[in-house]
Amino acid sequence: MAKNHIELQSDTQTRPTPAMREAMASAEVGDEQGFNDPTVNALTERVAELFGKERAVFLPSGTMCNQISAAVHCGPGDEIIAERSAHIIGVEAGGASVLARAAPHPIDGERGVFTAEQAEAAIRFPSRYAPRSRVISIEQTANLVGGTVWPLDTVRQIVGVAQDHGLKMHMDGARVLNAVVASGVSAKDYAQGFDSVWVDLSKGLGCPVGAVLAGSSDFIDQAWRWKQRVGGSMRQAGIIAAAGVYALDHHVERLAEDHANAKLLATCLASVPGLGVEPAHVDTNIVIIDVSASGSDAPTWSQRLGEEGVRLSPIGLNTLRALTHLDVTRKEVEQAAEIFKRLGEGELAAA
Repeated sequence: MAKNHIELQSDTQTRPTPAMREAMASAEVGDEQGFNDPTVNALTERVAELFGKERAVFLPSGTMCNQISAAVHCGPGDEIIAERSAHIIGVEAGGASVLARAAPHPIDGERGVFTAEQAEAAIRFPSRYAPRSRVISIEQTANLVGGTVWPLDTVRQIVGVAQDHGLKMHMDGARVLNAVVASGVSAKDYAQGFDSVWVDLSKGLGCPVGAVLAGSSDFIDQAWRWKQRVGGSMRQAGIIAAAGVYALDHHVERLAEDHANAKLLATCLASVPGLGVEPAHVDTNIVIIDVSASGSDAPTWSQRLGEEGVRLSPIGLNTLRALTHLDVTRKEVEQAAEIFKRLGEGELAAA
């Protein structure tokens, strides 16, 4: 089906390229649950090496990666320390409290990033009256605040805090390869000291489905038990794992194009009356747009943009989020900016 709109709603809206589809169609397959699927095995070995971990497991989604990690690391009543905007806190239907029976302990960071000092202050003093601090989680990049890249020094300081207090470290690495391309820091360096880390295949990498979770051999053994328990085990999964192998070979370095397109969009929108956009805050492929000064709310903007052929979603009453990806060209970004400008100077302008 041909695309008839400019898709800025999310990088999850990417479609597999013709070459990726060919790789999927020709993939060698076997029983994934019996470790007999050669393509799944190749993908998990590749990701384990990427992060410098012993083993990895292929899962249907990034949310399952987060939830299984929480379930392995936590006991009932334990706490997961994370930034307030983190996906694991607000966008997974409270899964950690249901499956792991763990509670979130939110920290107010700056653009999704908190400091080692904040992390240490959030750790509970041991007491039978208090929940037990068990995990510190970071989201790389920080999604809902604009794709912020965590600085390596900050990450390593927080890892040090966790180790000093005997806590586990977890990385929600949905867009960690965006951070790698933007910063020049390797995935292995970012993952150093983490007990669990994962990468999403279905966002900027352009795969139709899947994520890969990595950690120690013992952690992955426990993760497999949870994978089985929650219905994440598959059979001839090499057909979809092949997309991940292809993406790691062909779609990583090109993420720089998405970052450039996001910066271009932000720069264009910064001059539109009524829109609040900070191009300097665009680290990767996400642009946050504040429409509060425009005279119209975000749902109204979203509706009118959709009618004009630009699809994106509100993430708050006055906030829109736009994401660039491999299915969005520079020309489409320029066209979207012109539509924003026309609406901002016209019917959606502040009275």
